[in-house]
Amino acid sequence: MSEPTQADIRRAAEGARDRVRFEEEALELADQVYRVARHLVGSREEAEDLMQETYARAFRSWQQYTPGTNLRAWLLRILTNLNIDRGRRQQRTPQMTSIDEKGDYYLYDRMEEAEGKPLDEERVIERLSQGDIVEALAHVPHDFRDVLVLVDIGDFSYADTAQILDIPIGTVMSRLHRARRILKGELAEEVVK
Repeated sequence: MSEPTQADIRRAAEGARDRVRFEEEALELADQVYRVARHLVGSREEAEDLMQETYARAFRSWQQYTPGTNLRAWLLRILTNLNIDRGRRQQRTPQMTSIDEKGDYYLYDRMEEAEGKPLDEERVIERLSQGDIVEALAHVPHDFRDVLVLVDIGDFSYADTAQILDIPIGTVMSRLHRARRILKGELAEEVVK
């Protein structure tokens, strides 16, 4: 391995100075970046997380910034892109409320709570219309709804459903279980309205 030349050392020193200058200028804009982040998201904690992600990405890719251009705009573009990505992830993420707290008899329990007396199966079915079921089904996240429709409505086997959706059979069973629980919860909400 050869000794570094004076030119190599000078380039490394200039690069280090450029990076320090970039970081100082970027950090001077932190209040402005935070204010924009706070308007984009719902809570202070989310805004702080978004701002931290923004600065982490900016510091990782600082060499992509062209000195002399608008650093504030560059940082806010990163912030906006991260927020868009976050929103997309949240849309793809299924409902995160615990479905375990909604037991197998959640629908009956909610109706009994609303009516103040025990109910039988016929009374529950009587209260549900096809429109209620379609509306509740629309609230089931897409990945879960696909499995529910194929297995429960389309009468496909777990194996066929797995093949159609190109997922393992275990995933079909898991999603079906969650989909049924979510649907029960949604139906309960529809019935007691």
